[in-house]
Amino acid sequence: MILANPELLWLFIVYIPIIAWYILKYKKADPTITVSSTLPFDKRGTSWKVYLRHGLFIMRLVAIGCLIIILCRPQTRDSWQTSETEGTDIVISMDVSSSMLARDFRPNRFEAAKDVAAKFVIGRETDNIGIVIFAGESFTLVPMTTDKAVLSNYIQEISMNMLEDGTAIGDGIATAINRIKDGKAKSKSIILLTDGSNNTGTVAPLTAAEIAKKLGIKVYTIGVGTNGEAEFPVGINMYGQMEYQRMPVVIDEVTLKKIAAVTGGVYFRATDKNTLKAIFEEIDKLEKTQMDVKQYSKTEDNYMPWAVILLLLLCVELLARYTILRTIP
Repeated sequence: MILANPELLWLFIVYIPIIAWYILKYKKADPTITVSSTLPFDKRGTSWKVYLRHGLFIMRLVAIGCLIIILCRPQTRDSWQTSETEGTDIVISMDVSSSMLARDFRPNRFEAAKDVAAKFVIGRETDNIGIVIFAGESFTLVPMTTDKAVLSNYIQEISMNMLEDGTAIGDGIATAINRIKDGKAKSKSIILLTDGSNNTGTVAPLTAAEIAKKLGIKVYTIGVGTNGEAEFPVGINMYGQMEYQRMPVVIDEVTLKKIAAVTGGVYFRATDKNTLKAIFEEIDKLEKTQMDVKQYSKTEDNYMPWAVILLLLLCVELLARYTILRTIP
């Protein structure tokens, strides 16, 4: 236990005048009577009620002490607790190019990927997770954190046109590597979601994969898109509405498989939202490792026990003073 206001302990000095007052009052409180002889009273002794009256005064002092402790605000101590649990470092690198608006997923690839990723993050309670987005360039949306509410909220707020259009897969991996490489977990992995082929950026996808391999980082690649054709956005009409056209789905699976193979990860193909959800569940099973987690406990006021003792002492004193120890004038 710690005290928020320990300087108020000086209030205990009030005991000195209170005790002095009680001693002086006690000496003057006993009535006297003049008799010819005290011999008949010699064997009667002192009544137990006399000693009990002193007990009432002691209870009063203890009650005052409890009040002083309450004013000092007793609190539970802040503490760190280290426990062993399963956890890992993960960065989700998500493609936000315009082709992710294709409607072979419901409502589209983009919204389906965000929804599944957000639920995946919430389920990884002890993991350190970061979010990277990429299109024609890459950007760290959320640095590594264990705050799942923040991660989920940021994922849901990702929108199109945040970055220049294009598909820079290599840059998406490279930025994710920079975010995760200094993590303390034994297991580090990147989950890359894309629906196209690398067509821009400054880092080649396989070069980024080699860097990840040297740093011991696995890359799980997910090709997002159905087999065959899908409705792709092709522009905005005069009414401000997005227009779609059926076009072949083209995903560079060869490169995505090589990236996964080089880094020790796995390539997955998500042809619909349910498949994408199952892929994340599979990754959830693969990426678990033992790690030490520090948990922080907050400081809270803990005056209630002292308040209960104070109340009980006052009740007992009042009950005794007006019953068995009642003073008759």
